[in-house]
Amino acid sequence: MASRKKQQTIAKRNRERAVEEKRTLKRLRKQEAAAERAAAREAGQMPNEAGEAEQMPDEAAEAEQMPSEAEQMPNEAGDL
Repeated sequence: MASRKKQQTIAKRNRERAVEEKRTLKRLRKQEAAAERAAAREAGQMPNEAGEAEQMPDEAAEAEQMPSEAEQMPNEAGDL
């Protein structure tokens, strides 16, 4: 007599599908993060640990040297 295979339970299949879906979503998130990092590198920015892009040091220095709008505009109270 040949032994019969036990049927896989629905709960087990649902667990396996959930695990596979979770892995797929994680893989997609990692690919998106890698694409963002690559785009930031091409744009000349360094990504920080939080995933946001920071300016390169020489760009940051230029930004600090430029006067802000508030500094450029004359003081309206002094013009009266």
